[in-house]
Amino acid sequence: MIIDSIRHKALRKLVETGAAKGIMAAERIVDMIAFVDAAGSFDELAVPPNFGFHALSGDRKGTYAMTVTRNWRLTFTKVDEQTIADLDLEDYH
Repeated sequence: MIIDSIRHKALRKLVETGAAKGIMAAERIVDMIAFVDAAGSFDELAVPPNFGFHALSGDRKGTYAMTVTRNWRLTFTKVDEQTIADLDLEDYH
């Protein structure tokens, strides 16, 4: 998969340089980003149940999330079968 854009400033820095300052659960996030990067298609993101991949609903319809910790999620939109965009780290509970 291709990550087209990253909204969260500290998350972008983690992906680009490996610097984890300002990121909680950095090891898990690095594992999750590596999984997304290695996925062959969008449907493969649902394979590991421990990442809690799910579609959001309501006013967030069209956005998908993966669980980082109890309240924190990686959220993103689907561009096509090979690309996601607007990757963000957010506490939406």
